[in-house]
Amino acid sequence: MQTFATHTLLPGDSPLIISVPHAGTAVPQELAPRLTPMALALPDTDWHVARLYDFAPDLGASMIVARYTRYLIDLNRPPDDAALYSAAAKTGLCPTHSFSGEPLYRDGAEQLAAAEIDSRRAQYWQPYHDCLRAQLDEAQRKFGYALLLDAHSIRSMVPRLFSGRLPEVNVGTYDGRSCGSALREALRARLAAQPRFSHVMDGRFKGGHITRHYGQPDRKVHALQIELAQSGYMDESGSSYDPQRAAALRALLRELLVSLLALPATSL
Repeated sequence: MQTFATHTLLPGDSPLIISVPHAGTAVPQELAPRLTPMALALPDTDWHVARLYDFAPDLGASMIVARYTRYLIDLNRPPDDAALYSAAAKTGLCPTHSFSGEPLYRDGAEQLAAAEIDSRRAQYWQPYHDCLRAQLDEAQRKFGYALLLDAHSIRSMVPRLFSGRLPEVNVGTYDGRSCGSALREALRARLAAQPRFSHVMDGRFKGGHITRHYGQPDRKVHALQIELAQSGYMDESGSSYDPQRAAALRALLRELLVSLLALPATSL
């Protein structure tokens, strides 16, 4: 494992790179006093996602895992903070409200100063993306193509962001624009073959900035996002990991990754 100021990297030896941008829980010393007690509990963290995929290095996958909370800066948002979902509430590059709409800052800030956002972008956002780009370029050099899985999770019910209950496995391919059809269909078929977990392709979560920006199938870079409902592996009333509940989901994730790596390069 290689440890950097903003992230950790487990280099692999396959075309697959797994990005985990929202599982970080570190809060900079200078930021902590400004946040509300609710914000310091980090309720919108993608809890334990790196642990769910901790088998992936054995398959040869590289893993990049963010260290800092998304409340500092959201690594899956465009650097210019453009909206990703026009019909949904915007969570922002440097958010000031939780997913539930509660203020994150003690002073009730609605927006941060441009200079502070610029500083966070340079210090925290850019190094993560520089590492991600380097891993994709290296995979292309070695294998002729790269596969990028952006790994996420969220509470199964967040009324401010989506109505009803989220399926347990949500695959986003930017409506087929971020990856080739062979990859998309392989995932669809594997999910359809299992009866345990509800799933959807390009539903509420079509892929964030990482999927949309790096997924360029015409250049042999195929990207997708998997957003998991946290009810599939933990008790959503807290933040504790439930190994027994997670076991079946981990088995499915392993099967999905194996199916990706089994795709012939000629189909990509």
